Amino acid sequence: MTKVLVTGADGFIGSHLTERLLERGYDVRAFVYYNSFNNWGWLDTLPKEKIDKIEIFAGDIRDPNGVKEAMKGIDIVFHLAALIAIPFSYHSPDSYVDTNIKGTLNVLQAARDLGTKRILVTSTSEVYGTAQYVPIDEKHPYQGQSPYSATKIGADRIAESFYRSFNLPVTIVRPFNTYGPRQSARAVIPTIITQLLAGKTEIKLGSLTPTRDFNFVKDTADGFIAIAESDKTIGEEINIATQHEISIGELAQELINQINPKAKIVCEEERLRPEKSEVNRLLGANQKIKQLTDWEPQYTFEEGLTETIKFFKDNLEKYKVDIYNL
Repeated sequence: MTKVLVTGADGFIGSHLTERLLERGYDVRAFVYYNSFNNWGWLDTLPKEKIDKIEIFAGDIRDPNGVKEAMKGIDIVFHLAALIAIPFSYHSPDSYVDTNIKGTLNVLQAARDLGTKRILVTSTSEVYGTAQYVPIDEKHPYQGQSPYSATKIGADRIAESFYRSFNLPVTIVRPFNTYGPRQSARAVIPTIITQLLAGKTEIKLGSLTPTRDFNFVKDTADGFIAIAESDKTIGEEINIATQHEISIGELAQELINQINPKAKIVCEEERLRPEKSEVNRLLGANQKIKQLTDWEPQYTFEEGLTETIKFFKDNLEKYKVDIYNL
């Protein structure tokens, strides 16, 4: 059985990827963020029969010794651990450098020392900045429009350097905007859904004109696995995208129509990104992943939203609806 490590397994995408890997018969070690509460994030919500099959390793991605220990005996590393929120990166950029850049370096250094067979480094569509052409393929220029995106660009380029300098079997996986059950309220779809389900009639948002290419989280997780299972993907940077876009305003109105047609959208100043930092258009090309793997999205946007709304209805008490979640 192939032994895999998922860093950031306690998070949104990481917990879904961990589940999908178990379903596919992989032997999974989950790297979760150490805390004194012994909290394993979203993994704590999995059924006991699944948890019992997962080897939990609590650590900190910023610690090279712990990272190397976690990677011993591992065939494939899915590196998802990161700080992700863009607004938080405006006032705490140091923490993004330490986690996103140095954390990735720790994984790469350990993989080089241990002879790890495959390393998948998680990127983000935010590295492209506002689209200079669409659909955005993997040759699109990079633009660091927030400290978050700048640190992800840095992590990607360090990963590329280890492939080119040391022949490390690295692949850079670049999901466009992922949504679905377990996502934090700092993301736009949970922000809208939780406000609506809480009975709010004024839905507070930032800019309504930007467009995004949304992947349902189970499709994103399957994309990671498909990339890991193809030898053709080594040394490549690969988008996971639907190649469809929707504006935030249109998205919000669709959710309002489904949940509470009486609600109205209110643009709130504190939720706006600085003008030169706003990414106005993201529409990803997915030809490369389809050429190199057998991946195809299994969920339509409507199906994904339905499953997402149901999750938040069942878990609304876990979310702080009355505050702006950075």
